[in-house]
Amino acid sequence: MSRIDDLNIRLMVEGPSVSIYVRDNCIAAVGGANVINQGSTGMMTEQGLAYLVWRDGLPFLAAKGGETPATPEQVETIRKFSADLKSALNTTLSQ
Repeated sequence: MSRIDDLNIRLMVEGPSVSIYVRDNCIAAVGGANVINQGSTGMMTEQGLAYLVWRDGLPFLAAKGGETPATPEQVETIRKFSADLKSALNTTLSQ
């Protein structure tokens, strides 16, 4: 797990079918036994957990109760977290 630690990603919950990873205000659910299936990556907002969605080519953060336009910084933060987590988990599995 040192690759995950190096990327400042924390395992918050580890269950039999799903594990939850976080970094700053990003969160991702990952499931699978010996096969990593990364689910949607979300971001904690004032409205609660919001997921990045695209509508007509524009990014939005969709939370319970509505959507708000996502800033370029939010899009980059979510994408970077997703990529880092995927890389770290793939590295961990291959060891």
